[in-house]
Amino acid sequence: MRVISGKYKGRILEGFNINGTRPTMDRVKESMFAVIQNNLKDKVILDLFAGSGSLGIEALSNGAKICYFVDNNKIAIDTIKKNTIGIDNKVIIKKDCFDALKEFDIKFDVILLDPPYHDNLMDKVLEKIEEYDLLNEDGIIVCEIEEEFKTNYQIIKEKKYGSKKVIILK
Repeated sequence: MRVISGKYKGRILEGFNINGTRPTMDRVKESMFAVIQNNLKDKVILDLFAGSGSLGIEALSNGAKICYFVDNNKIAIDTIKKNTIGIDNKVIIKKDCFDALKEFDIKFDVILLDPPYHDNLMDKVLEKIEEYDLLNEDGIIVCEIEEEFKTNYQIIKEKKYGSKKVIILK
């Protein structure tokens, strides 16, 4: 696993084998970031269900102002800390996703969501993001999923990669 573009391009990332996570394939990440690249410069990012931190690090590599990494797995948090050595504009939070969402008092420009598949968390997470008003008016939510979900947000792009889908919401 590596950073595919931007300032940290080529940086090797640990964490492809963290129990309970599955890393985003390079081709999926490359396609995803090609679509959202213009939404990253000087923006505030939330990488919820961060795992290795790969998606948030990619956002920082492409000019994001700051990234909040949230995961409740201690091994994932330790991996994010290793993977972000030398990167200052980060906040790493070890918490359940719902507890973290409830406590944020800021709005995000981009929210990256890659929850564990088959846990059916996407509906509830999107509901809480809307309830707590965590997305800026011009913000986007990038979802990597296998199962269908319901949302009040507008789907602006959808692409299928095998059994996975990347959906961008506004």
